[in-house]
Amino acid sequence: MDNRQLIVEKVAQATAILQEVGVDVWLTFVRETTLSPDPTLELIAGVDVTWQSAFILSRDGRHTAIVGRYDTENVAQLGVYHQIVGYDEGIAQPLQEALARLNPATIAINYSTNDVAADGLSHGLYLALQQHLAGTPFGERLVSAEKLVAALRGRKSAAEVERVRTAVATTLQLFDEVEAFVRPGMTQRQIADFVRRRIDEMGLGYAWPKPFNPIVTCGPESAVGHAAPGDVALQKGHLLHMDLGVKQNDYCSDLQRMWYVLDDGETQAPPDVQRTFDVVYGAIKAGEAALKPGTPGWRVDEAARDFIVDNGFPEYKHAFGHLLGRVAHDGATVLGPRWERYAGICEMPVEVGNIFTLELHVVVPNRGIMSLEEDVLVTEDGVEYLGRPQTAVRIIDSHSR
Repeated sequence: MDNRQLIVEKVAQATAILQEVGVDVWLTFVRETTLSPDPTLELIAGVDVTWQSAFILSRDGRHTAIVGRYDTENVAQLGVYHQIVGYDEGIAQPLQEALARLNPATIAINYSTNDVAADGLSHGLYLALQQHLAGTPFGERLVSAEKLVAALRGRKSAAEVERVRTAVATTLQLFDEVEAFVRPGMTQRQIADFVRRRIDEMGLGYAWPKPFNPIVTCGPESAVGHAAPGDVALQKGHLLHMDLGVKQNDYCSDLQRMWYVLDDGETQAPPDVQRTFDVVYGAIKAGEAALKPGTPGWRVDEAARDFIVDNGFPEYKHAFGHLLGRVAHDGATVLGPRWERYAGICEMPVEVGNIFTLELHVVVPNRGIMSLEEDVLVTEDGVEYLGRPQTAVRIIDSHSR
């Protein structure tokens, strides 16, 4: 499926969601999108525009695009906007005329205090929109599009799921290549450079910026979190952790994998490593069991968090999972605790078609970080893993190489 057909799918989906949430019109108002992109535009248009532009989706299926004259052909080729208006001097008059024809009681625009994916309208552009609507009743009919955007971005179509599944398969292949490549003595930077070289050779993109992707953690001296790969070297008796996401056909993966480097005389992971893995894996499964349609995100996090704490480890200081799609952190629902920073998004319910990461970590003293991350699709009955999960400690045996 090409990107145009994917946009046709998402616009049809948006029309149905407008009916579901009881909003008459969704207005995406943008300008100079290479400099100031709105995250929703790639779902409903996938074009770059220069002048102020309005993409108006109506619950009755009458969709209108008002763009600068020189952008009209690109929009026409999408085949989803029934009326395309090109302007020269200003957008105010054609925008007012389009809204007058529709006469919506509610107009959803892209602002949100909680969901970054629904907050694409800048404050300056909002003020400009208010000026354009001055003297009309429509300025008083503006509401947040956050529920609409959350549903549209979160409910992946079949085509979107397959694209994520493909990116996951590629990432799992790269993990296998890493396992065959690494040796004790290699630095984080050397390991990351190998992965980047392979991604570039495959012509793929990165799910988050290349300097920080992949995240590579070698033993206890490595920084925990989003730090760029450095010069800490992998040693025997230590853990190797990698957080990697590729972007393939515009959709992303986001996975973490773990290895233990056998020390001299060892044939398997020692008890402290094995027990920690079992607890982390058990917490992932506990969260998975709670990940059902209709469940608020914080309850899923609670199941995994309680498992960690009940087994004697400190709670992790991040969310258990986030939505995955066109970017690694795809906005809307978060599987996180009811902390201030997750307010408004951890209460949102899990929905069929959501793709979530399931991730958490603990620290093994003198060994390093133990962290897993899986990518799963929410179904009517539970979840489907989009790639083979890690169910055992992976081993790097330098003696046999």
